[in-house]
Amino acid sequence: MCRRVDGATRRSRTAYRPASVLLAIVVALVASGCTGHGGSRSATSLPSSSGARPSGVKTIPQPPLNKLSKLTRSRLAPDSQRVDLVMPSFSAPTKITNPLFPIGTLNAVIVGEVDGEPLKIETTLLPETRTVEWDGQRVEVLQSQFCAYLKGRITEVAVDLYAQADDGAVWYLGEDVVDYANGVAATTEGTWRVGLDGPAAMIMPAHPKVGDVYRTENIPGVAFEQVTVRKVGVTVAGPSGPIKGAMVGEELHQDETALEPKTFTPGHGEWFSGGGHDFEANALAVPADALRTPTPAELTTLSTSAYQVLDAAQSRDWTATSATVQELTSAWSSFRVRQVPRRLGAQMDQALARLTAAADARDSRRTSQAALDVANASLDLQLRYRPPVEINRARFQLWARQLFVDATAKDPHAIRGDVTTLAWIRDRIALDTADGNRIDDQLRHLRSVADAQEFRVAMAQAARLGQVLTGRQPIP
Repeated sequence: MCRRVDGATRRSRTAYRPASVLLAIVVALVASGCTGHGGSRSATSLPSSSGARPSGVKTIPQPPLNKLSKLTRSRLAPDSQRVDLVMPSFSAPTKITNPLFPIGTLNAVIVGEVDGEPLKIETTLLPETRTVEWDGQRVEVLQSQFCAYLKGRITEVAVDLYAQADDGAVWYLGEDVVDYANGVAATTEGTWRVGLDGPAAMIMPAHPKVGDVYRTENIPGVAFEQVTVRKVGVTVAGPSGPIKGAMVGEELHQDETALEPKTFTPGHGEWFSGGGHDFEANALAVPADALRTPTPAELTTLSTSAYQVLDAAQSRDWTATSATVQELTSAWSSFRVRQVPRRLGAQMDQALARLTAAADARDSRRTSQAALDVANASLDLQLRYRPPVEINRARFQLWARQLFVDATAKDPHAIRGDVTTLAWIRDRIALDTADGNRIDDQLRHLRSVADAQEFRVAMAQAARLGQVLTGRQPIP
């Protein structure tokens, strides 16, 4: 479930393919880079996820551990402490009600750092479910997309498969990761599938207790983590006030010598992990942090005025640019007096500071990029007020504008990354077949345009792509 994104924690992606523009690349990488791992070690006298020791129940065959380091093996808990060794049953697997892992409704913004560089992650529940097979069971699973941006550019995308067992524990049934370099798929290292590469893994017990141990990934050599519950009933400060009932676990990774604390909270799931200049922190999660009020006018102004700055900067109208930047600053100052999620507030502060500096320097490229950063930060804040599908449609339009800016700058690597990002955001939006195929065709064409460095064509296509979802109604 959680590995490292170039130094910070990262998640997984399973069996859900991106839009067709990426399919050939991903399939080829999986074929060349992913191997299966078997094993048949069985456990005896095993606890259930509630801590009992049942008799006559089916246990989960465990994989061999020889691919783990000697240090990691020495830190593994004995089977007597594990709560994830009994084969679960799934009667209503997509109805996830576990408060500490509410993936059935979760859409979140996570911020952090990787070696001191800014990291942002968007976690999105995808509109389609999928069915997998494990030990003779056909299990319908939810798909959650994890999209990580390092310094504002796509670095990894993952789709996780989850299901809730009948006892209330949530299980993780595979991952299919794509890491990116210069906007192009570089590796699928870490990908695994339940039943093919190894067993499913418990991601959250039904009722965790101090001392419980479970493996959130259990494919040694590919993806492996052990969690030990250290604290329960903790209270943390959240975007909407104190959050009670948090759990603190200690993670053991297959490739790390240090044990890492990780906090989970009701309504948010993973809350905080890491430390120093390598961390991830949940900045906002809905529905837990959603507000049933209209979107504040100041946030709307931040989005619309940011695009006005973009247009003015590209035409080098610095008088209009300066005036609109002042409007943005005023709108944010007015909104900032409210209870703003702390980490998202800091993100907007930084984006506006960069915009002001770039506009003062009359640097068209920097001003254009900073304006898009302000618009993006505004969408993160608007997630609290608007349905996630609306935010994702707005994100799609934003990245079409980003594509235009990068095509204007004749940056082929950035254009490829923009197309990749658009393809993944498109996967978050349920569209009818005709609309979906139309967008996929345009994205496929854009990738070939980027490869050929036909920048004027890319600019024209980006302008059309930004309007393609206008007026389209998402499929419920």
